[in-house]
Amino acid sequence: MLRVDLLRHGALAGGIKYRGHTDDPLTKQGRADMDMVWQQLAAEVDIIITSPLSRCSDAANDWAAQSGTPCIIEPRIAEMHYGTWEGKTGEAISAEFPGMLEQWRRDPTGMRPPGGESAEELHQRLQSWLMEVSTSYQNKKLLVVSHSGTLRMLIALALRAPIASTRHMDMPYACWSRLYCDGEGTRLAFHQRA
Repeated sequence: MLRVDLLRHGALAGGIKYRGHTDDPLTKQGRADMDMVWQQLAAEVDIIITSPLSRCSDAANDWAAQSGTPCIIEPRIAEMHYGTWEGKTGEAISAEFPGMLEQWRRDPTGMRPPGGESAEELHQRLQSWLMEVSTSYQNKKLLVVSHSGTLRMLIALALRAPIASTRHMDMPYACWSRLYCDGEGTRLAFHQRA
C-alpha cells in the first residue's frame, strides 16, 4: 500500500493574494511550521516530491540534504496558474473583473482566470500524476510538498468528489493530510493534522 503525506507550504511574505506561480518567499514562521511537520515524518519518508516553486522546494531540498531522502521536483504538482490574477488581492481582482472572482469562488467548474489554467486542467494533470504515482511507488511512503489548490484537488480526486468540492475544504498553511492508495482506490486517512 502506498502512503502519501500531503504538506502545504507555510505562511508567505506579502499577505493574502492569488499567487499561483508567483513565487513569494516563506516567512520564518511559515518555514518553522513546515519543519515541525517534517520532524514528525522524517524517519518514515522514502521519497519527497515537491512543487518546483521555492516556497515548497527550498524546504524539501533542505530536508532531503539533511536526511539523505531522495527529492523529486515535479512540475505537475505546482499551483494552478491564475493568469492575469497572479499576485493580486481578491479586492483588486473583483475591481478589474466584476463578478468573475465571486462566481469562481462558488464553483470553479467551467471557469478560467483570464490567461490562466482552468480547474478542469488542474484536475486532469493531477489525476494523471496520481495514477502514475499510485502504480510506480507501491509500498512506499511519499511526502508531497505543494499548494492549497493542488492539495485540495488531490483530496477531491482521492474521495472521487466533484471539482466544486474543493471550495468546501480548509487548507491552512503547513496543513498535513494523508492518503493511502491501493488496488481498491485512494482514501483520505486524515486532514489538517499538525
